Amino acid sequence: MKYGEYLIKTYKETPNKVDSINADLLIRGGFVDQLSAGVYTYLPLGLRVIDKIAYIIRDEMNKAGGVELLMPALHPRENWEKTGRWETEDNLYRFTSHYSKTDSALGATHEEVVMPLMKNFVDSYRDLPKYVYQIQNKFRDEKRAKAGLLRGKEFLMKDLYSFHANLEDLDRYYEIMKQAYINIYNRCGIGEATYLTFASGGSFSKFSHEFQTITDSGEDTIYLCEKCKIAINQEVIDIQKDCPECGNTDFKKIKAVEVGNIFKNMTKYSSVFDLDFTDADGKRQTVLTGCYGIGLGRLMGTVAEVSHDKAGVIWPRSIAPFEIHLITLGDESVNKTADKIYNELLEHGYDVLWDDRDETAGTKFADADIIGCPLRLLISKKSLDNDSVELKLRSAEKSEIVRIDELIAAVEETLNAK
Repeated sequence: MKYGEYLIKTYKETPNKVDSINADLLIRGGFVDQLSAGVYTYLPLGLRVIDKIAYIIRDEMNKAGGVELLMPALHPRENWEKTGRWETEDNLYRFTSHYSKTDSALGATHEEVVMPLMKNFVDSYRDLPKYVYQIQNKFRDEKRAKAGLLRGKEFLMKDLYSFHANLEDLDRYYEIMKQAYINIYNRCGIGEATYLTFASGGSFSKFSHEFQTITDSGEDTIYLCEKCKIAINQEVIDIQKDCPECGNTDFKKIKAVEVGNIFKNMTKYSSVFDLDFTDADGKRQTVLTGCYGIGLGRLMGTVAEVSHDKAGVIWPRSIAPFEIHLITLGDESVNKTADKIYNELLEHGYDVLWDDRDETAGTKFADADIIGCPLRLLISKKSLDNDSVELKLRSAEKSEIVRIDELIAAVEETLNAK
């Protein structure tokens, strides 16, 4: 993609006052635009990041047996009344139709939709287990939307729901999803900073689990077990002082951001909608369920919080908007050689952003830093005089000179070694 043909606008300073690192970097880098508090447009660069996160999530959900669907964002009031959440859910957007005068809600979560839906597919124990998921916008009327993409009123979320005939099978799948989530965070570049965290299971399970990523700007406080490297959230530590995993009482108190959660809902929602099945003995039983959520925008914002420097975001290769940021400085002869290199990189399967603008070197370098692609290639008249290209990792302080006839091999080696 050529910079001049793309929709990119970067800023030296954030246009509006922001309260978080991720909002500052993502707005200045041209990834998102803030429409109002907690509501953002994903610009082309940001959408590329979100799409790559979505690809990773879909891949792991599909490997875990998940089947993708897409449920409505518009929910009838009666479904939420059945679960008792129409009145009790503080952040639920509610409204009345001007024409039918019926009440509806914008989906904050989808138990009220997926439970009655699955009655069409589950009747016998032979129909179980089932795993369905979606990636869809959610809406929550946050009293104080803040922290950029970490807490918004409208946000993109993956939610998977599992359906089981017995607790043993639910427990089995719960462990599969734990590993799937760990895989996602590893692939998105924040695995080393992300910890499985014990949370309250509410009224239906002793524990649920969160996945918390360590960052000084985190809203949550977690307690990291120094022995087994499992974390406990504030709610659980207030109730019990030892690690649920190993019994240790030596913890490190740290700030973190929740990047995912998994729950065993048991029969909490399935019983309300009479989602049941006939077991092997001919008796009717209520389906056991689990739910598993990840906010894609929150994950993107967390990566920005964790992986950046003063100049901008440092994207992991797996979710970077482009793998390579190609910069040209010079006359038409430079651009002619750059065009050949650009097309050769594309032929080898690399995502390349070519800054072909008539701008100063300082402007191009600053934009490359704030956009944060893993690898920068500089082609100039000086480098071409030596049949070479300057290669620099975004995370490195120094660049190296590589001969043009060795460039593809050098790019591959450098990106793979990162």
